[in-house]
Amino acid sequence: MVKRIPVALTTALLAMCALQPVAAQPSRARATADVDLSIRLKEVQANPTLEQNLFKLGRKVAGVCLHCHGEGGNSMNPDIPNLAGQNPAYLLEQLRLFATGQRRNEFMEGMIKSMDSDEKIGMVLFYSAQAVKHKPATNLPLVDKGNAVYQKQCLTCHGANGLGNEKIARIAGQQPGYLRKMLDRYRTAQSGPLAQSIMTPTARGLSDADVQAVVAFVSAIP
Repeated sequence: MVKRIPVALTTALLAMCALQPVAAQPSRARATADVDLSIRLKEVQANPTLEQNLFKLGRKVAGVCLHCHGEGGNSMNPDIPNLAGQNPAYLLEQLRLFATGQRRNEFMEGMIKSMDSDEKIGMVLFYSAQAVKHKPATNLPLVDKGNAVYQKQCLTCHGANGLGNEKIARIAGQQPGYLRKMLDRYRTAQSGPLAQSIMTPTARGLSDADVQAVVAFVSAIP
């Protein structure tokens, strides 16, 4: 049996391709602006049947996201982040930031705005349950240096295993190109959310060599 991609997401993609859109399903609320997603996530997590249903929905949504973020949220592109293993509350907050334009990516903004609340909840539930594919270290001396940088600069927020929490990203096993890109953005940010982040002072204190080393270490954490 062919699995169907959620209607809201399918409609948006087909519209981009100038194809005939699919009619929306009336069975699930489509409003997002007036839905507190963090409260909805807690409601879902407290209801095993609903959580299972939305997990299945999220797996279908991920069928579209895999073109960029890879199967099960393991990106094949070093510059595109893994979503696998992220905390669901953290992922949900990133969706909100993209939808409101506080994180800027025109394609992501359009995709997220086309999703209803339960599609968003289902997607973060699905990705949070996926395992990150481990990429073993290849430059052990560089990794050792990166470990030292991490223990001094990153441990307090991201944790001993780089797993983060509801407010802080999991960076363990993250794509190296993406890690470098984000650290450089924090280091050079002059205004906006990045400039105001608690990450910014730490990132600005890292040399180019520090960045290279810590990326090597973090991306290899299993």
